[in-house]
Amino acid sequence: MSDFRNTNTVWASIIVETLFQLGLTTAILSPGSRSTPLTFAFSQHPKIETIPVLDERSAAFFALGIAKNLGLPTVLVCTSGTAGANFYPAVIEARESRVPLLILTADRPPELRNCHAGQTVDQVKLYGNYPTFQTELATPSLELEILSYLRQTLIYGWERSRVPIPGPVHLNCPFRDPLIPVPEAAALGLKTTFPSDFFAHVSGEQPPNFTPNLNPYLEKWQSCKQGLIIAGVAQPQSPQLYSQAVAKLCQFLNWPLLAEGLSPVRNFAENNPNLISTYDLILRNQNCAEKLAPKIVIQIGDLPTSKQLRSWLGSLSPETFIIDKTYQNLNSLHSLAVHLRCSIEDIAASLSDIQPKNTNKKYLELWQNAELIVRENIDKKMITFEQLTEPKLSWLLPQILPEKTPLFIANSMPVRDVEFFWKPNSLQIQPFFNRGANGIDGTLSTALGIAHRQQSSVLLTGDLALLHDTNGFLLRNKFIGHLTILLINNNGGGIFELLPIAEFNPPFEDYFATPQDIDFAQLCTTYGVNYQKIQSWEQLKQLLNPLPKAGIRVLEIPTNRKLDAQWRLNTLNKFAAELDV
Repeated sequence: MSDFRNTNTVWASIIVETLFQLGLTTAILSPGSRSTPLTFAFSQHPKIETIPVLDERSAAFFALGIAKNLGLPTVLVCTSGTAGANFYPAVIEARESRVPLLILTADRPPELRNCHAGQTVDQVKLYGNYPTFQTELATPSLELEILSYLRQTLIYGWERSRVPIPGPVHLNCPFRDPLIPVPEAAALGLKTTFPSDFFAHVSGEQPPNFTPNLNPYLEKWQSCKQGLIIAGVAQPQSPQLYSQAVAKLCQFLNWPLLAEGLSPVRNFAENNPNLISTYDLILRNQNCAEKLAPKIVIQIGDLPTSKQLRSWLGSLSPETFIIDKTYQNLNSLHSLAVHLRCSIEDIAASLSDIQPKNTNKKYLELWQNAELIVRENIDKKMITFEQLTEPKLSWLLPQILPEKTPLFIANSMPVRDVEFFWKPNSLQIQPFFNRGANGIDGTLSTALGIAHRQQSSVLLTGDLALLHDTNGFLLRNKFIGHLTILLINNNGGGIFELLPIAEFNPPFEDYFATPQDIDFAQLCTTYGVNYQKIQSWEQLKQLLNPLPKAGIRVLEIPTNRKLDAQWRLNTLNKFAAELDV
């Protein structure tokens, strides 16, 4: 589907059609003049969804959310100048959390750079080392050899956004005038000689996975009677297959599984009787921590958020095996670890023809008994809470959300409460998060991207994370689907209350907690977003199941930041205090 009106339309339409043939479904476009050829070409393609977004930072995180949901690259387009710089936070997050993005920044041609031409900055390698691949395209040309180069560069860029590990790819795209699709004789003449099979062999099919010989490792693991499997933060494209694969390895070895609250495994609890969800609280009991020390640890993906767990492992230095396809260094404890660069699904598939040998369950039972007692203690405590409080919200959600609900969990305190209190369930809830760089920027826009054309979704966020990205509400008229925002309003940064700096006020309240004193009802009215303040847990239950089918809704849950923080400081160490394994 090439547009032969002029050089720029040919160039831009080949970019768009090549990406479509590779599998592109969605492009997010921010307004500007220099990107006119790209915007025109994307907006004219009948099979690519194009969404205009005013704020480039919001656009980038919206694209990030869509890419997380689809598991395919989403395209971002912007004009020249500082526009592309606003993509930077999402580019960093995409790299660190392994999400495929394809960034097309329009630019002035070389002769208009370094001479004070308007809206011009140095865009080459704009994102430093964060892209998995970056290059500047040639200035548009009608030579078939150069058009073939363009096609091949796009194919390679698409591939590098997906393998060997997903991430952002940056293509800087210079354009000369005219930027609008005015006719040009040379381009019109190209139409008669342009190869009909130019896009014939363009395909986004990925090469097969490489799986190492696992037999030596399986034999070693089977001979260990005190082995531990740890499943950290994970956003697999198929949560069910991932959870089943983890369960298969656990059952094969008869080892306990410590699963992060942000892992889908906690939401497929029926698959895994070896699941341990209260490890952070169990390990606060020093006696238990000593007796539960493992000889071997299998770490699947990144480690969980828990500092308690990380400190414990760091002090023990067990023999460690890391399972993850990435080429990145996931050994944050700097232990002597072997990195098996394959997926847990690959390992599960290799177990089909091997019989389990390790029938020892004593170590597993120690963990299971501890889990049973601590989970019961948590349940008893939470049931007594009638007032609205942050910890109970993370405990309650996995019991009341509709089945398979996509849930985006904002950084800072919500992530911690989910790890502490998220109850194992069989609702197949799909957790999403930005835990690559762990920032609060782009929270709303990412959640909207995940929810776009998706099952009715939920965002769990604090007030500061939401306020940091209120421009995301500008997406409301382009957004298709439903997002309920569970807004924990404790008027400030609750996580800072748990840090030593909280004892020093001033400057704590003004410079760390940073309360904003915002009337969220008025804010929602400004953006035309539905709003409701929650008064009770029963009211919240009724509003969350079933969820609406369309629109954006804010449910404000007022809580007391200082009381909740003090409760955590006083109580977290007590859940396992009487435990004796």
